[in-house]
Amino acid sequence: MARPDILNPLFASVSTVKGVGPQLSKLMASFFGAPENQDAVLLDVLMHMPSGIIDRRQQPGVQFAQPGAISTFLLHIDRHLPPPRNNKRVPYRIEAHDESGEITISYFAGRASWLEKTLPVGEKRYVSGPVTFYHGMAQLNHPDYIVAEDKFDELPLVEPVYPLTHGLTSKKLQLVTQFALSKLPSVPEWISPARIQMNGWPSFGEAMHQTHNPKTPADAKIEGAARARLAYDEYFAGQLALQLVRATMTRESGVQRQLDGTITAKVRSALPFALTEGQDQAVLDIEKDLESNRKMARLVQGDVGSGKTVVALMAMAAMAEAGHQSALMAPTEILATQHYATISAIAEQAGLRAALLTGKMPVGERRAIQARIESGEIDIVVGTHALFQSSVLFKSLGLTVVDEQHRFGVHQRLALSEKGRKTELLVMTATPIPRTLVLTHFGDMDVSLLKEKPAGRQPIDTAVLAASEYDRVISRLKAKVAEGAQAFWVCPLVEESENLDVISAEDRHKSLANVFGNRVGLVHGRMKADEKQAVMERFQNNELSILVATTVIEVGVDVPNATIMIIEHAERFGLSQLHQLRGRVGRGSQRSACLLLHGEKLTEMAEARLITIRATEDGFEIAEKDLELRGQGDLLGTRQSGMPGFRIAIPDFHKDLLEVAHEDAIDVLERNPGLQGEEGQAIRTLLYLFRKDLAIPLIRAG
Repeated sequence: MARPDILNPLFASVSTVKGVGPQLSKLMASFFGAPENQDAVLLDVLMHMPSGIIDRRQQPGVQFAQPGAISTFLLHIDRHLPPPRNNKRVPYRIEAHDESGEITISYFAGRASWLEKTLPVGEKRYVSGPVTFYHGMAQLNHPDYIVAEDKFDELPLVEPVYPLTHGLTSKKLQLVTQFALSKLPSVPEWISPARIQMNGWPSFGEAMHQTHNPKTPADAKIEGAARARLAYDEYFAGQLALQLVRATMTRESGVQRQLDGTITAKVRSALPFALTEGQDQAVLDIEKDLESNRKMARLVQGDVGSGKTVVALMAMAAMAEAGHQSALMAPTEILATQHYATISAIAEQAGLRAALLTGKMPVGERRAIQARIESGEIDIVVGTHALFQSSVLFKSLGLTVVDEQHRFGVHQRLALSEKGRKTELLVMTATPIPRTLVLTHFGDMDVSLLKEKPAGRQPIDTAVLAASEYDRVISRLKAKVAEGAQAFWVCPLVEESENLDVISAEDRHKSLANVFGNRVGLVHGRMKADEKQAVMERFQNNELSILVATTVIEVGVDVPNATIMIIEHAERFGLSQLHQLRGRVGRGSQRSACLLLHGEKLTEMAEARLITIRATEDGFEIAEKDLELRGQGDLLGTRQSGMPGFRIAIPDFHKDLLEVAHEDAIDVLERNPGLQGEEGQAIRTLLYLFRKDLAIPLIRAG
């Protein structure tokens, strides 16, 4: 279905607005994030929300004006005082008065001809701007607005203030916004009358006009009715798109798998520990999904070390009972190798055949494994992206497990499930994600939470110290290493930087090698994968006592004997990063410690992060706090990864609306899956307005 004709005017380029030349058009395209080689359109401008307002309704009279306050006066213009010819430091001054007192209007480098025409002597003008005082005399320097007495209605008494970029002025943006508002068509209503009445919301058009042309400050308030209505619309469009993706993924109606519990029972008895309550519940959820006739799309969210891999193994064992293969895909070779090590021994005891497939393998070995996958000899394949190249053919792929989800957007999820037409999808993430973000990014998936840590996990003692305590840290570390302990030492940078007063991993490696000799290793992101792997293996085999690293070790490295984590310049790391790094220790039977070393000057935000990480080990609590401190776009790296950031909704103010929009989207598509009739037409209009039209072809026919 093509875009509704009524919306076409909003998709006109900003260059169609009088006064927007090629340079400004290019600037706006980059500022509003238009696709490459395309112009920004009028809709982009309407979706750019004010960040505050200026209230010009105060008309106090000159004598009662407050310093710094924005005020509006009706002034009689008395005389012009141009500066001496060659003295640019003296401003052009205009004396004026109202019934209560006198005021001077000043312009530096003012053009006489323009000022004489704009503020003619003997006439009255409305003048608005911030008031200052000089030697007790009221002044207006470069006022914001000057209008004739009979043109008072052209003065914006309540003026929205927008985020701007260098080269884009407030006046120019206002001009384009007002033009875009004049092109806004009347659109059909997509929200139910009951919901509108309950919240006292205006229509979409009224909400846009109130936000960009407020009559009172309340009209444009972030928590006001107009903005809440538009935030709901943005959430609702996003949730509808995710539900349509979900319907597509689960629609190929899944296959009802016949599970008899024989292989999963063998896996359970081969495990060296009992499953936690959360793991049991997740396995139960997965088995229910597999036995239903809908395709599974489930997210297993667990904190660092909550035992997600075991849940995945149980799911793959269940799939083997149903007679099909499973693939586990990890983001890096190190992680794939580690998953394989965890899984293969237990799989073997349960009679399952597992194989590892990565891009770095010798061609002959890879071909041999591919042949066994194609013939169905292999039940479980563990690997990296290499698994999804067209050369890898499965005899009967039934389940795809993806580790570390937030590198895979919705489109990749759809592509993955194409590999096996009837493939079930299980996604595991070790980043505890706050509920609001789960709905925003994974609203197309069911969620299982793993809250507890598996038996045998040790609590981690966390301490915060100033970097000036370095010598004390070294002497403690010497004693621990002498007892056989191993330690991670994490630095924020690979090599020295001129701009930052931060010790680099390379420098720290040198200084520790002076103390500990060849028992210190170094890994960082610029090393080749096999170099990194070699150092990691030496650390895992206890040939190294200390591993100096950048955050490359954040995800997935498992060394049960490592009991000490030292993070240098901890104030430079995000909360969830600190939490992930700390989770690299506490994996064996020994009590573990994490030491956060910080620089001398801490910002408030950095201090808040360090206090939080010291106070709790609960990843979900930490994630909520991180969301509060950092905002939602940074948390999942959405700014880089093309995930949905919001243009209108502000999660702190509008997060309750997200739950509502989620429920409403499910409700609409259950009631009207083909989006038929007037309601369907209205919702398609909404999807086009919020650029979610990629989901429109997924709407079910009939």
